[in-house]
Amino acid sequence: SSGINAEYGHYYITNNLSTADMSSDFIKKLEDQSDVVLRKTKDYLPFLSRLCLVATFLEDGVRMWYQWKEQSNYINHHWNCGSFIANLFVIYNLFGQIIPSGLVLARRYVKICVGILFGVVLTQTIGYGILFDIRFLLRNVALLGGLVLLLAEDMGEAKTMFAGVPTMGENRPQNYMQLAGRVLICLMFLTLLGEMSFDNFFTEVVRAVEIIVGLPLMICVCIGYKTKLASCILVVWLFVINIYLNPFWMYNKSRAMHDFVKYDFFQTLSVIGGLLYVITLGPGGVSFDEHKKNW
Repeated sequence: SSGINAEYGHYYITNNLSTADMSSDFIKKLEDQSDVVLRKTKDYLPFLSRLCLVATFLEDGVRMWYQWKEQSNYINHHWNCGSFIANLFVIYNLFGQIIPSGLVLARRYVKICVGILFGVVLTQTIGYGILFDIRFLLRNVALLGGLVLLLAEDMGEAKTMFAGVPTMGENRPQNYMQLAGRVLICLMFLTLLGEMSFDNFFTEVVRAVEIIVGLPLMICVCIGYKTKLASCILVVWLFVINIYLNPFWMYNKSRAMHDFVKYDFFQTLSVIGGLLYVITLGPGGVSFDEHKKNW
């Protein structure tokens, strides 16, 4: 009996080790393939990252133009502030999003533009009464994660101008900004997970898979473990899911559902942009990937 148990134990351990080795080899192959793709796309990946990140600001700025009267009336009615203040609110949100977003894409005055976009997020949070809607409040807070990553990239570029000057290593602010950006991007992903209504069985299956697949990968991004691989998989996954779950172009523009679905579509694009930035910049010093290099 003891001989049989020993043989079974040996078989169990050997089988588990071979399975672990196969999984490790598979992950290594995926990482190698993702590195090949990243090398081929490195020239235009930063621009694509910025475009996706500011897409929600561009869309909202354009919406301010086309829905000027509706937005102005809403602010006037909500705050009873008069048409002059309400129109100023719309003007600020129109030009305060389109112009800075364009300059960010051109990599001009990034710090100033990020500051203005920060102001827009704060103004909208107060103006639309989002402070009392926890889901939309978290989305607005999470939007700041993308802006933090924009600042981190700008800081990284500024440091390259002073080659040879000693840095603070892991303690430099850029690393903590990248950590904050990763955490806030993960927070936005959580707010995008829709409630299960079971009106459409296949759609709810897709949403369930979105959680099962996306959540572990987002945790990897958050803690900085296998960061680039997890981010690459999430970018492809979220792009496909976004097209399927948020096809705003299929709704009549006069329907309220069109605006809600469009809002989710561009918010998801911002998450994708944040993940592309994580791929471009790397996880930063405050991450498992970085600390593994010292083990």
